[in-house]
Amino acid sequence: MKKLLITWAIVLVIIGSGLFYLSTFKLKEIEIAGCSMASEDQIRESFKSQMKFGNTLEFMLRAKFGAKCDVPFVAKTGIEYVSPNKVRIQVYEKSVAGCIQYMENYIYFDKDGIVLETSPEKFEDVPYIKGLKVKSWEYGEPLPLEDKKKFNLILNITQLIYKYGLVIDGIQFTQEDEIILHHDNIKVELGDGSNLAIQMMNLGSILAGIENKTGTLYMKEFNEDNSTASFKVSR
Repeated sequence: MKKLLITWAIVLVIIGSGLFYLSTFKLKEIEIAGCSMASEDQIRESFKSQMKFGNTLEFMLRAKFGAKCDVPFVAKTGIEYVSPNKVRIQVYEKSVAGCIQYMENYIYFDKDGIVLETSPEKFEDVPYIKGLKVKSWEYGEPLPLEDKKKFNLILNITQLIYKYGLVIDGIQFTQEDEIILHHDNIKVELGDGSNLAIQMMNLGSILAGIENKTGTLYMKEFNEDNSTASFKVSR
């Protein structure tokens, strides 16, 4: 009987110690890093909603073995243990190339024209393509645009923007189907797109020289044989 009591006492001590140890891992802070378009609050709540005990160790295990983050613009997440009361979520967002307007929302697509997300918000760092319209669309499918030639040209532009790290606010076509890019208060005229590769390769360095100015950058004649671009300041 005495041995049995001792055994139970040891068991209770172990259980009590375990519970006390676990109580020190009360999750109090979830830090989010890497968001530019995704909502930090939505990501935080998405993970917290899948927890039962609010425990840091539980959070780490669930995040590693089953918890999902179904938040717009999030491709994947990484979880880092910081302290017994804090974890950090590193967010890796989808690579958005551009967007078009659809009714009261914006459709965001990748460099291959695949629909990624929709949102009522227009994000500043994503090129807005003016004048393109669709009647329907599906997540994970290419945008069904009637003018395939123009859309392929847009995809070429967005791929070059991504390749050269350019900051472009908008892309539009004139009635003559010539390309105009918008960068802050600068309008860039590129012509019909026949020299797009060489123009986009040099655009970044040219824009750096006229930063914070307002006007039109003329690059219609810019090609491999003619590296001259002119800038007209707007008053």
